[in-house]
Amino acid sequence: MESSATTTSGLLAPVPGARKRKTVNRTIEVICTIAAALAVAVLLLVIISVLVKGLPAINFDLLTKNPAPFGQKGGGIANSIVGSAILIGLASLMAIPLGIMTAIYTTEFAGGRISYAIKFALDILNGVPTIVTGLFIFGVLVVGGTQSGWAGAIALAVVELPIVARAGQEVLELVPRSLHEAGLALGLKRWRIVLRIVLPTALGGLITGAVLGVARVAGETAPLLFTSSIASNIGLTTDPSQALPSIPVTIFGLSESPSPQDHAQAWAAALVLILFVLVLSVVARAFHERSRAKLRG
Repeated sequence: MESSATTTSGLLAPVPGARKRKTVNRTIEVICTIAAALAVAVLLLVIISVLVKGLPAINFDLLTKNPAPFGQKGGGIANSIVGSAILIGLASLMAIPLGIMTAIYTTEFAGGRISYAIKFALDILNGVPTIVTGLFIFGVLVVGGTQSGWAGAIALAVVELPIVARAGQEVLELVPRSLHEAGLALGLKRWRIVLRIVLPTALGGLITGAVLGVARVAGETAPLLFTSSIASNIGLTTDPSQALPSIPVTIFGLSESPSPQDHAQAWAAALVLILFVLVLSVVARAFHERSRAKLRG
C-alpha cells in the first residue's frame, strides 16, 4: 500500500518547468495568431481600398471603349484589356509547355545532380527581380529596334517559366512510385508511363501551377516598361509586332497624371486586375484540392 501511495504521489507531483513551458507555448500561439491576423488584415485593407475607390468608376464604357484623346473626358481601358490578354496569352504559350516539359525531365529522366542543378537554377531565376528581367530583354530584343508585344511576352514568359516548372516538379514528385513500378512491370516504356499514367494523375496539379504562373505575370509592370510601354493610347492594337498597351502599364500612366478622372480610372483598372487575379487564384485552388484528393486516392 505504501509503495502504491508513493507511486501515485509521484505521478501527481508537478513537473519541473511545466508552468514556464505552458506560458511560452501560449505566448507563441498568441504571437502567431496576431501575425496571421495582420497578414489577412493587410489583404483585406488592400482589397477594400481598391473596391471603395475603383468601384464607382467601373462602368460599361470603361470596359468597352478605348481611351479618349488627350484633353477630352470619358474613354476606357478596352485596348489595355485586349493588350494584356494578348501578352499573357503569348507568354503562357511559351512558358507553360516549356515549364511542364522541364518538370517532367527533372523528375522522370534526369539524374540526381542534373535535377538538383536545374532546380537550383529555376529557384535563382524565380528570385531575380522582374525589372532585371525586363532590362535583359530590353538589351537583347529592343535595343537597335523598337518595343513590341513579342518582347513583352518573352519578358513575361521568363518570369512565368520558373513558377510553372517548380510547381510541376512538386506535383510530379507526389505521384506514387508504385504507379511507375506497375507500368514497368507491364513492360511499358518510360515515356509511355509518363504520358499515360503520370501526367493524367498529376494533371490537376500541373494546371494549378500553370494558373498560378498566369496570375503571377498578370500584374507585372516592370518588364513591360522596358519592352512594351510605348504604345498607342487611343486605338486598339492587336499586332504583337508593335508595342501593346497593358493594364499594369496603363495603371502606372494614369496614376502619374494630375487629373482626378485619370486617378479614378487607375483605381478602376486596378480593381479589374485584382478581380482577374482573384478569379485565377480561386480556380488554381480548386484544381489544387482536386489534385490532392486524386493523389491521396
